[in-house]
Amino acid sequence: MKIAKFRQGESTPAVGRVEDDSIVPLDLHSAGLQRLSDLLDVDDPLATAQQVPAAAAIPLSSVTLLPPIDQQEVWAAGVTYRRSQTARMEESEAAASCYDRVYTADRPEIFFKATPNRVRGHGQPLRIRYDSKWNVPEPEITLVISSAMKIVGYTIGNDMSSRDIEGENPLYLPQAKCYDACAGLGPWVKLASPLPPPEKIGVQMEIRRDGQTVYDQRTAADQMARGFDDLVSWLARENPFPNGVFLMTGTGIVPDTPFTLQPDDVVDITIDGVGTLSNSIFQDDAPST
Repeated sequence: MKIAKFRQGESTPAVGRVEDDSIVPLDLHSAGLQRLSDLLDVDDPLATAQQVPAAAAIPLSSVTLLPPIDQQEVWAAGVTYRRSQTARMEESEAAASCYDRVYTADRPEIFFKATPNRVRGHGQPLRIRYDSKWNVPEPEITLVISSAMKIVGYTIGNDMSSRDIEGENPLYLPQAKCYDACAGLGPWVKLASPLPPPEKIGVQMEIRRDGQTVYDQRTAADQMARGFDDLVSWLARENPFPNGVFLMTGTGIVPDTPFTLQPDDVVDITIDGVGTLSNSIFQDDAPST
């Protein structure tokens, strides 16, 4: 089941069940729930979404899809695919051994990615930094995790990255990864219990520029060196999330050097069984001095 956060016209945000080309608004209040994050935090979100009263279906084309996030934080794992390992080693000679070691280490690389205000949803623009010349999108299977640290579903994530900033010094990773409009999430949450096997979760990314495809690549979750449950267990160590959390699980698709995003590019990320997250790209001018 696909659950979306949406707005119709100027109305307040609502939650609905996506069915083909329609969305069925759900009456969460009847179950004592206020927001999408409340639904994701019940013992069985799938059963609850099936049981709450629903309104008449409305065309999906008539609503604006919002990022499927309320108060949760977004975290991310790095170097979980071999392609990510080699890309990170290529961008930073000084830190190459760090990325090589973490790929096989017991403890994964996990870092803070975004607060809700830094997240953009389907159809909303993502930013490339004005002080970076090498920017790439990173398509990631993103786990939707309850406050009990249970995986309740998954969505599509775009972990925007300034590779030249991180490559200059790995201590610059927070600046390369975390800034305004640095993370895409959506278009909805796919509730799943249990999750499908990794080989069934394919990931594709296409980048279009001036109407032409300039990049198109595909991978699958079975290329990951770590399992989803393992990543969640490390994230949860000494780190409670009372509102739940989103965890981007790393990328197996990284455009080759010297590819970089440009303003007005369109990035489409498709995950089998979920859908497609589409975001345009923008860049502000450097502030005048």
